[in-house]
Amino acid sequence: MSDTVQYVRGRIHDVVVKPLTKFLDERGWLAEMFRHDELPQEILPAMAYISMTRPGVARGPHEHVSQTDYFCFIGPANFKVYLWDARKDSPTYGVKQFLFCGVDSPMAVIVPPGVVHAYKNVSSENGIVFNAPDKLYAGEGKKEPVDEVRHEEVEDSPFVLE
Repeated sequence: MSDTVQYVRGRIHDVVVKPLTKFLDERGWLAEMFRHDELPQEILPAMAYISMTRPGVARGPHEHVSQTDYFCFIGPANFKVYLWDARKDSPTYGVKQFLFCGVDSPMAVIVPPGVVHAYKNVSSENGIVFNAPDKLYAGEGKKEPVDEVRHEEVEDSPFVLE
């Protein structure tokens, strides 16, 4: 991270944003969150988890050194997703991107290493997020350092949730 970077809005190279299609019938709906035949082999999920985020609450900003996150925002709330390209070797270094995802716009968002990210529940109800990262949390047997660089408490951080 560089404190001198002035992030500008745009689309970030290597971030994949994929609408999730809901297939509806009389029972309700179904959405495919990921398929291994649609992903590059190097980012296939190693684990999966879900989290619940309360209304008005944000998670992040943070980044990973080597982990790719595969988020799915499906509801029942909506989220504002924040992304900043902090990869100095990226063609979009210094770009920030914001997305609105969730019940109104179900979306998968693939976030590569070095892209700082956060999301905030912008609804009045609890929201659920699915993530299928390509690395195990804390490594095999949870015996390795966690691959996470946190920016929430950094003074004068350029990663501000608007």
